[in-house]
Amino acid sequence: MRLHIWTTALLVAASMPGATSLAHADGPSFDCRKAQLPTEKAICADPQLSAIDALVTKAYGGFEPAFGGDKRKIARGLIADRNACKTDTACIVSAQNNALQTYGNAPSWVEDYNIALIGRKALDLAAKTPKPIDQPLPASIGKCGFTHIKALTTRLGDDPLETASPEAGSAATFTNGGTAVSYDREPGLASSKVGDPVVMCLIVIPRDCPKDDLRGKVYYAIDLAAKGTWALPDSEHLCGGA
Repeated sequence: MRLHIWTTALLVAASMPGATSLAHADGPSFDCRKAQLPTEKAICADPQLSAIDALVTKAYGGFEPAFGGDKRKIARGLIADRNACKTDTACIVSAQNNALQTYGNAPSWVEDYNIALIGRKALDLAAKTPKPIDQPLPASIGKCGFTHIKALTTRLGDDPLETASPEAGSAATFTNGGTAVSYDREPGLASSKVGDPVVMCLIVIPRDCPKDDLRGKVYYAIDLAAKGTWALPDSEHLCGGA
């Protein structure tokens, strides 16, 4: 997708009927009078964030870990991701959407809102940095960094993406060590070139996983030259997969 699509999506997501009704109907899962952390105060001050927080708590009630993990430990990790965002709204929504996906109940409007906000954050970062240099691969949810495309191939890495058939999928590697993989021909990657500058933002960190299986982080990215965007995992399979 192109950049203007995600900018428009930001406005659309904020005015979605589902998002608006939830924001007016639900408050956060905690007492705002006792809010102390910056993230808690940010959630209390924003009806959208309050509504999403209520959804997270509701989804947690029916959650059962897929790989025998400790339910409360997983929740504590997700809350730590959220609280580390402080007052960064794009980061908070990424963390909360990640929690909803972990608990198996992420409404489409939350996912759309997540992409819209993180897309705007990436664009703002690019606008403030006219001559970006490579940075380490983002390690915390909601964080962004600059890199360059190192290689563009099919999903299995055996042919150049530019000339491959659509069913061969897509894959990219980046100079910061990051990767992106899709079973489909990803339009954003297909429009890119090796060497293009990219902003990458980490939006998903799997928490319900087998021990030491770290696969499945998802990065939102913008090619600053070709203007394509994508949100793809770093491996063919999520944690616990084949």
